[in-house]
Amino acid sequence: MRQPQRSLGHFALLLPLSAVLVGCGGSGDNPPAPLACADLNGMAIAASSIGLATSGAVVTAATTVAAAGSGVSATPEFCRVSASISPVDTTAPKILLQVALPTVWNNKVMMFGGGGYNGTIPSVTGNVPAGPTAQATPLGRGYATFASDSGHQAGALGSQDGSFGVNDEAVRNFSGDALKKTRDVALAIIKARYAVSGATKAYFAGGSTGGREALAVAQKWPQDWDGVIALYPAGAAASLDLQFGRITRALAQPGAYPSPAKRKQLYDASIEACDALDGVADGLISDIKACNARFNPATATVNGLPLRCPGGLDTGDACLSDAQIAAFNVINTPITFNFTLASGETQYPGFNTWGTDFGIPNASPLQPTVSSLSLKTVQPANPMPTGAPYGSVFWDQWVRFFVTRDPNFNALTLDPQNPGAYQARISALSGLQDINKTDLTAFQSRGGKMLIAHGTGDALVSTRATAQYVDRVRATMGQARTDTFLRYYEIPGYGHAVSSVFNAAWDSLSTLENWAEKSTQPPSQIVTDTAGVPGRTRPLCDYPAYPRYKGSGDINAAASFSCSTQ
Repeated sequence: MRQPQRSLGHFALLLPLSAVLVGCGGSGDNPPAPLACADLNGMAIAASSIGLATSGAVVTAATTVAAAGSGVSATPEFCRVSASISPVDTTAPKILLQVALPTVWNNKVMMFGGGGYNGTIPSVTGNVPAGPTAQATPLGRGYATFASDSGHQAGALGSQDGSFGVNDEAVRNFSGDALKKTRDVALAIIKARYAVSGATKAYFAGGSTGGREALAVAQKWPQDWDGVIALYPAGAAASLDLQFGRITRALAQPGAYPSPAKRKQLYDASIEACDALDGVADGLISDIKACNARFNPATATVNGLPLRCPGGLDTGDACLSDAQIAAFNVINTPITFNFTLASGETQYPGFNTWGTDFGIPNASPLQPTVSSLSLKTVQPANPMPTGAPYGSVFWDQWVRFFVTRDPNFNALTLDPQNPGAYQARISALSGLQDINKTDLTAFQSRGGKMLIAHGTGDALVSTRATAQYVDRVRATMGQARTDTFLRYYEIPGYGHAVSSVFNAAWDSLSTLENWAEKSTQPPSQIVTDTAGVPGRTRPLCDYPAYPRYKGSGDINAAASFSCSTQ
């Protein structure tokens, strides 16, 4: 079995020899040697080596994987390591993780975040969220990569399975603790494999829950990370759950749940009213702020006819009833909390509803995923159908397992704005799950860099919530100081993780590397559509700017647009 091609002598050029020896527990006379892949199997990591309480960890498998593929899609030879971290509470599930250790290592590490309630290990050979197909993956670039299931193993509901919420340690792990534990165990394995004291750079990338996790590591363990990529981050997760509850109760009202055909009518009406607000009719609503201010589903038209059904009654799929308009207005507006949350949140904003694909008829092979991450096909009810909206199933699981810990509880009966006897429990959960610290001085001071991006057409995590968080950071730290380490971009038309309208591809990793390693400020960048109009490009605009047509040129080319706040 092959040893890593880079010898200890190579690393001595990068690190003081004393650091190599002390970090690995060696002596000046007998420096430690890199371990072969197979020799990692059975390796124990003591609880004292992990920054949060555990009962230690162990490597359960270590196998060399041969190089495969070619070009930018190539995967180099690497050692795939599986490990488990034992809990303190013997009734809690273990944290399962994987590490990919390339034979030729670039001295850097990348941790991947999860999605939903997690419960599965993200692919350590995969790409960053919305990563470009024209560039190599982190592993392909030579990174040692790792990820975990966040401390529980999902059942049939997959990323919507919240049943682990009955265990306190599992909840703490999911809420963030597993991030630190996974990182520390992975670094111990990396140090043993390569005989080094650590990595030269450490990055984290994730979307949705993984985006929340990216924000969490920068806020909670800034000393561990040089940069993070947070896509469509579900930052204030408990507050979002409460908004899910409000929306679910609205959609559960008689006649309120819109069919896919009705959603298409709303989408088309929005495009008719708002598409050209950015200077050109190009199939994308770029000036979403103006659209939100002017569009009214009760008075809008589609194909020359009123969007609202005659008399507000449901007369078929060509229009929206008053009950359906009311439900969409709930989605569009914020929830305000009539009680105190430990996280300090007082509300969660509405969603960009007008122009968002909530699961409309579309022949794209991506559309089933778009629908599954939005309103799906079945109205919310009790018991909650698996075909109900993603957020409704998420709310139902949170209420039954995290909040009430009663698997038979009817989540539709819990008022998220006035939760009564469950107020204290919800408040406590917000303190764990709302990742909303705005003073990032520790992360900024050590040179950490943060890239955040969110699609304006996200039906599952509010783009407005991400903008609100960035505005708070800017208010706390000052615009000029924030600009030294954080960029936030909104991508017109992009949905949650995937989109048939504008499916974003962006080389965020190269941008982050250049910023963190070379102090190169993020340049003017473009994002590429891979599905709606394949090859179409738009400039990535630093929020609150958006792409506005210059008045001439190819409407599918980024060069024809400038970033505007007007």
